[in-house]
Amino acid sequence: MSKASRRPNREEIKAKTRQRKRAQRELGCKQDEEGLKRDSHSTIANCKSGYKSVEEEGLARNEATWEQLKVFRGQLPVLLRRLSQIPDPRTAKKTKHKLSALLLFGILSFVLQMASSREASREMSRPMFWENLKALFPELEETPHHDTLKRVLSQIEVDQIASLQLELIRKWIRNKKFCRYLINGCYPVAVDGTQKMAHGWLWDEECLQRTFNRGESGEQTQYYVYVLQANLAFAGGMSIPLMTEFLCHTQGDSQRSKQDCELKAFYRLAARLKEAFPALRIMLLLDGLYAKGPVMELCRRNKWQSMIVLKDEALPSVMKEFRALAQLEPKNRHSHTWGGRRQRFKWANEIEYNFGGNGKKREIVHVVECLENWEEVEKQSCNVVKKSSRHVWLSSEPLNRWNLHERCNLGARSRWAIEAGFLVEKQHGYQYEHCFCYDWNAMKGFHYLMQLGHMFNVMARYSAKIARIVQETGVRGLIRFVRETIASPWLNQAWIREQISAPFQLRLT
Repeated sequence: MSKASRRPNREEIKAKTRQRKRAQRELGCKQDEEGLKRDSHSTIANCKSGYKSVEEEGLARNEATWEQLKVFRGQLPVLLRRLSQIPDPRTAKKTKHKLSALLLFGILSFVLQMASSREASREMSRPMFWENLKALFPELEETPHHDTLKRVLSQIEVDQIASLQLELIRKWIRNKKFCRYLINGCYPVAVDGTQKMAHGWLWDEECLQRTFNRGESGEQTQYYVYVLQANLAFAGGMSIPLMTEFLCHTQGDSQRSKQDCELKAFYRLAARLKEAFPALRIMLLLDGLYAKGPVMELCRRNKWQSMIVLKDEALPSVMKEFRALAQLEPKNRHSHTWGGRRQRFKWANEIEYNFGGNGKKREIVHVVECLENWEEVEKQSCNVVKKSSRHVWLSSEPLNRWNLHERCNLGARSRWAIEAGFLVEKQHGYQYEHCFCYDWNAMKGFHYLMQLGHMFNVMARYSAKIARIVQETGVRGLIRFVRETIASPWLNQAWIREQISAPFQLRLT
């Protein structure tokens, strides 16, 4: 006999749940009849483990561990060669660990998502963990302490670690690993800024600062680290860290009491991006902060395409001309369905935008507006409600009905992938907001190692074989699955040695 519920409206709640599910099914059938392809929200299966025996589970654990780490393993020759070229400031006679092995240890700690320096030192030095890790990476000789890595990072030129990341991405581009993800033949690069960490005390002179009022406690000063990040942002959610520019106090204007800002950092990052990839066809995906004449001029000089979010109040003259031209050119309209939404596009090409002193500079821009609507079942009332949204972009290239979907839906809207990348690094195991070391140079070094670790995990996540395993465990579950395997006697070292000796070719889904 079931226990009586203390909640008086229990039956009403059950009835509303049934009503909501019925409404969702009816809405789904209606969308199918109208030809609207609904987004699939796949989740981890709610069932017991599918392994029938210990041997079957052991085989699955070995396969998952190898598939997760073989992308990293496949790049070891390049990694070791480049890491060994970084000048080592330590005294040779007092050096116990090679610099390349130390940095390799640091990257591995982020690949395996160790929460802190102490956890990395404790967990990765366990005898079973280290023996299995050496089977996967024979180049590691003896387990170092994470404090040793901190001291080394505070002394070496950490920008060379960032250069290594660019070299690996350049190699994948040469090998045409991302060809199927290109937009108009360009590599989509999303640029956005985010706060890395904040403290109430000045732990380094390079920190930015802000003062705010907290009521009765009065004004308080906060010191924080802010970064501008560039990611390869492909349609479908793949976001690969590409380049980082740190905002720092010395880049500001002390005479006018102005700190470094995201826009200044963008020009520095753009110069580095052009130097690293001088001939690469790039499409920049930018938010509304960058809807400015100098940014568009920079993209044109560098021969980069761009899709920039345009807010109504950002460029009044451009918006006014766009509305007028859109009324005069009814042919520049197109309806489309995508992601379960009905979209109506209208656009205007060849709009002149003047900027600079007395409007002497001129750029030709193209504007597109996307109005979309869809239907959802409201959770509270269980009624089907209509939703709508509006997006406006500045395009560097003329628009037509044939390139709208690719430039807007697959290109401009993929800018969210960099935001998702920030969320993963902050909340899903990479400890983005953790300082690791209160030394500016070492803090940057740990950031670059984290970006490398995240990059390897993303490439492994989208490799053909690992995608099937992720469907069963989830991304975070996969990392936990791999860590448990390395920390236990599950790993078959003889089988791993056979896999290491076999040739490896990365194939993305």
